[in-house]
Amino acid sequence: MEDIPLRVSMEDRTFDHDESDYLLSASEEANVRFRRSRRRKNYFGMESFCNKLQRCCYRKKELNSRTVWIGSHSQLSKEIEYYPSNGIRNQKYNIFTFLPMVLFQQFKFFLNLYFLIMAISQFIPEIRIGYLYTYWGPLGFVLFVTTVREAIDDIRRAQRDKEINCRLYKKLVPTGFELIPSEKIKVGDLIFVDKDERVPADMVLIRTTEKSGSCFIRTDQLDGETDWKLRLAVTDTQKLIFDTDLFQLNASVFAEKPQRDIHTFIGTFKRNDDPPVEDSLNIENTLWANTVVASGTALGLVVYTGKETRSSMNNSQPRSKTGLLDLEVNQLTKILFLAVVGLALLMMCLKGFQGPWYRYLFRFVLLFSYIIPISLRVNLDMGKAFYSWSIMKDKEIPGTVVRSTTIPEELGRISYLLSDKTGTLTENEMVFRKLHLGTAAYGTETFDEIRALLGQAFSNYTSLTPGQPSSGKMRRTVVTRIVEAAKAIGLCHNVTPIVDTNQFIDGKINYQASSPDEIALVSWTESVGLTLMERNTTSMTLRNPHDVLMKFTVLQIFPFTSETKRMGIIVRDDQSGEIVFYMKGADTVMNRIVLYNDWLEEECGNMAREGLRTLVVAKRPLTDEQYSEFDTRFQAAKLALTDRAARVAAVVESLERDMELLAVTGVEDRLQENVKPSLELLRNAGIRIWMLTGDKLETAICIAQSSRLVPRSQSIHVFGNVTSRTDTHQELNAFRRKTDSALIIRGESLELCLKFYEHEFMELACAAPAVVCCRCTPTQKATVVRLIQEHTGKRAAAIGDGGNDVSMIQAADTGIGIVGKEGKQASLAADFSIPQFSHIVRLLLVHGRRSYKRSAALAQFVIHRGLIISTMQAVFSSVFYFASVSLYQGFLMVGYATVYTMLPVFSLVLDKDVSSKIAMTYPELYKELAKGRSLTYKTFFLWVLISIYQGGVIMYGALLLFDDEFIHIVAISFSALILTELLMVALTARKWHVIMILGELVSLALYVASLALFHEFFDSQFIRTADFVWKVCVITVISCLPLYILKCLHKKFSPPSYSKLT
Repeated sequence: MEDIPLRVSMEDRTFDHDESDYLLSASEEANVRFRRSRRRKNYFGMESFCNKLQRCCYRKKELNSRTVWIGSHSQLSKEIEYYPSNGIRNQKYNIFTFLPMVLFQQFKFFLNLYFLIMAISQFIPEIRIGYLYTYWGPLGFVLFVTTVREAIDDIRRAQRDKEINCRLYKKLVPTGFELIPSEKIKVGDLIFVDKDERVPADMVLIRTTEKSGSCFIRTDQLDGETDWKLRLAVTDTQKLIFDTDLFQLNASVFAEKPQRDIHTFIGTFKRNDDPPVEDSLNIENTLWANTVVASGTALGLVVYTGKETRSSMNNSQPRSKTGLLDLEVNQLTKILFLAVVGLALLMMCLKGFQGPWYRYLFRFVLLFSYIIPISLRVNLDMGKAFYSWSIMKDKEIPGTVVRSTTIPEELGRISYLLSDKTGTLTENEMVFRKLHLGTAAYGTETFDEIRALLGQAFSNYTSLTPGQPSSGKMRRTVVTRIVEAAKAIGLCHNVTPIVDTNQFIDGKINYQASSPDEIALVSWTESVGLTLMERNTTSMTLRNPHDVLMKFTVLQIFPFTSETKRMGIIVRDDQSGEIVFYMKGADTVMNRIVLYNDWLEEECGNMAREGLRTLVVAKRPLTDEQYSEFDTRFQAAKLALTDRAARVAAVVESLERDMELLAVTGVEDRLQENVKPSLELLRNAGIRIWMLTGDKLETAICIAQSSRLVPRSQSIHVFGNVTSRTDTHQELNAFRRKTDSALIIRGESLELCLKFYEHEFMELACAAPAVVCCRCTPTQKATVVRLIQEHTGKRAAAIGDGGNDVSMIQAADTGIGIVGKEGKQASLAADFSIPQFSHIVRLLLVHGRRSYKRSAALAQFVIHRGLIISTMQAVFSSVFYFASVSLYQGFLMVGYATVYTMLPVFSLVLDKDVSSKIAMTYPELYKELAKGRSLTYKTFFLWVLISIYQGGVIMYGALLLFDDEFIHIVAISFSALILTELLMVALTARKWHVIMILGELVSLALYVASLALFHEFFDSQFIRTADFVWKVCVITVISCLPLYILKCLHKKFSPPSYSKLT
């Protein structure tokens, strides 16, 4: 116990606010109702402008339940005026705020603000040192590019908003229907939504074109699940003959206050006509905004609009991610600013603080301002755009999309990779592999036996109860178990067959369900002869192996939820009249529901170790009296307006007792292609991989080992179940004694570790070769990412494919989404989107390496370009009696960083130290990148020394070699400066590209043309002489040759690690 010091983490932890935090107290609610009553009385008069202003600006946002009227009373409700507009607005700016906000966003950065102050100072004659365009030109170009980019992005957002807001929908009116744009939809409207059409607002389903009152929706843009979900219309309104009959009703829908939870809804449909009708509403009666109707046409009553819809309330603004290289460059910029001020003070000290010294000081600051290159940010941003384009054009990883062009260099600095399991490491394609009945087990090789036994059992279906053949007691037991298990699997689900009526016999049936596990189970029953033929809200039809249809009436369905971890269904056999309650769920839950047995826990563990996802299937026969008594209590609980969910759950749990265990199923989720070699390459690259999954511990261990996330030879430490601080302390000590062991921990234990011993746990976990967190919630996934970042200071990437991975992806430094079976939600929220897990290897080892190396070289070279000319200015001023006069005037200063050197310097984004093949073959090369050695204070100060040496050589050389006229100094020094920059690009490049050569030649040609054209800067007679040529060549050679020699010696005696491979 003394190994770890007992200390408790800070208890005042931050939690998210729920909607209750925004409710008013009872007295405040009374005041609100009073104010509303007064406004209603004056509604038809002139409503006070002050009241409107107060509601808009001062009133605290209230989230209230509501009663929405249907029919004759719907026009009398004025409450709709107080609900938010249904218009969507994702724009950042409007016509008035655009320019001020864009400028504010730019000048809050130190670099741009610094240059703005420098440019404004040129309007003061006393401190002006050149032409205005010398400073305003580069600054204006940067601001223009940024403003245009922001304007284009915002215009695109406005166009997308307009497209959605102006989309026309049919609104039901007493005379038929009228077309109405989406933004004009209000609470209480009756809206038609056709097949494949987006639902514009949160609605209660009133009617459908299906006689049964059902329709299917797709929710992949809401919860990340691609499978269709069944929705049911209100029974009473579905019975009406015509849609317009709704206006003859005196009915209302009560809807709870707006909630973030997309999986629950509490409402009530009430009809005040004769006879009065009251029916409860739940999630199955809703159509949430941004879902898509997949079958038929739906008519819905709008209950929530705009910001109160489930979709809008679940939208969280992702944090703005800044790359580590950008932070490092920002630090170097601050050092450069100190250098500017320090150099200016030094010049003033040498000059003497006489006269208007502050004016001279500011002029020196202006003269040396090129030490901080304004083109640095532009070059880096353009480089990022090029890296992003290169990634998307890479034919080796087709389908890759870069959604955030600001952080491609982060791909080269990853130390931790946190991965989801299902759909990320696995394919999320489920295949039924095993059925265990307690006394017998069947696998893929023996499923034919099941088909044969089912054929025998159902041979006399019309005269015998299935599963009761007449031979042998043992034989009868085995067949009975098989029949009951197959029937339970074939009936207990939410699967719907999609097939034409005339294709029942020969056509292939497609299934739709909310889970691929469900489809795998029903597909298996079809393969053994028990086929699901038809399914609606009230009935289900199975076809047995002898093509005889067996009909069942669906009495109740209890859908699967993440809290209950089980689903149930009550059906009545139409032939025998028998009522049976079937249930299936996770073994941890079903273990306490089924009758005592001695094999369930063991067999579930065995299947989990084989990598199979297990479900336990059970049943309980019910008499008519038992079901009638249950139904009465169940309907009463469904109509409760308070604690409805708890009351319904309590009634259902009264049935979940002493159920007969039928079978355990095992479904395999296959690994994705090339997952094993990909994980091995990443591990060899020095990246520590954590798997965060919601699956059970045994399955997580099996997938971790089968995928080689944890090698077979690697020792494993399973963190025990802990319930207290003492238990947590003991388990942490036990893990500390296990050196070089992979850690497996459950979500519940993780929560306690983070509560009591956050620092100690993260220290031990981050040192482990691999970590697997099972039974993890989405919130825990995001928390783990943030803790890794805080405790290690290293860059973490997260990869996932489902909506439950979005929080983890957004919290990571680099978020990678996979377009998978669970939809596109993770892909759309990520910084990078890939079609399969194996693509991440090339994304990191090749593109991450190149992006980081190129940006580091580009940043330092741009800084060098500013430092060398500032060094020349310092030498010039010191020689000429510390005069605060610019060495180069007008266009020369602007052209130096743009026309003459921009192409060669920016062509460094094409440089690469190793080929993609070598980077993939030797992943160990990636380890060096995490150390950040390409851009450090050491490399920065090395470039500073190079700049000082070259600037001094060029300036002193020009001063020594010029004859009599000052203009000759300008011609010699500027020509040597341009040639030096072009040669330095050649020395810096590690592998030539044809565009690099073209950039060098074009820049040289442009400068030669400038010598002939700009007579005010160059003496046309002098530049044609041999003196000019040899002087420029000598100065250039002296400035570059020693550096070339040093580079060769360094490469020979201290070669980089990759040189041996090339």
